[in-house]
Amino acid sequence: MSRRGRADAVPTRADLDKAPTDVAAMFDGVADRYDRTNSLLSLGSDRRWRGEVYRAVDLRPGGRVLDLATGTGTSMLPFVRAGRQAVGCDFSRGMLAVGKRLRPELPMVAGDATRLPFADAAFDAVTISFGLRNVVDPDAALTEMLRVTRPSGRLVVCEFSHPTRAPLRRVYDGYLVRVLPALARRAASNPEAYDYLAESIRAWPDQAGLAARLEGAGWTGVEWKDLTFGIVALHRATRPGTTLG
Repeated sequence: MSRRGRADAVPTRADLDKAPTDVAAMFDGVADRYDRTNSLLSLGSDRRWRGEVYRAVDLRPGGRVLDLATGTGTSMLPFVRAGRQAVGCDFSRGMLAVGKRLRPELPMVAGDATRLPFADAAFDAVTISFGLRNVVDPDAALTEMLRVTRPSGRLVVCEFSHPTRAPLRRVYDGYLVRVLPALARRAASNPEAYDYLAESIRAWPDQAGLAARLEGAGWTGVEWKDLTFGIVALHRATRPGTTLG
């Protein structure tokens, strides 16, 4: 039921208008099985994608990275294992609760991507993996990420995108419409949430469209790399300016 239903009902999925309370409640509902379900639905590619994010950030020793939409903290692990300073932030308290139970050593805080609870220029880099399309105002979130990144610091966005070849696009569209919901019914604690997942992926801009939004928010040097034939795209950008000292 969406937010248009009974006021005392918990939403089972979110609509594409991405009302924050609905999206947060939806992720709260899938938190317990989230990592396992993602690995299944991505056919194990999620681990490789996380490695690509780590390499794209290219954070120096002593550098500090903010991992937005951190979920249970899985996306922070490559940085922590490499000895980098990482802070996770997510607006789903259910996801954070699971993350803190599984990985109590990881620093994770609750926060809204459009109003981040961090000081200006607090981080050397910001990452967000498979979360930007769930934000009610992605452009405001990109502006906030710019604010909390130091001058010359880096942003890496890993997000579902659009396969670059037409035949694969047709196959992938069929996967989203038919196969993914069927797998979710077997593996997920809230299968209806994955109907939203499929719809949100299909509605999300392609690689060039997201690059334009990054530039519109003030990021420079925007470039992208296709992963898994463009099913996922890794966008990288830099905050303009020079750090003194």
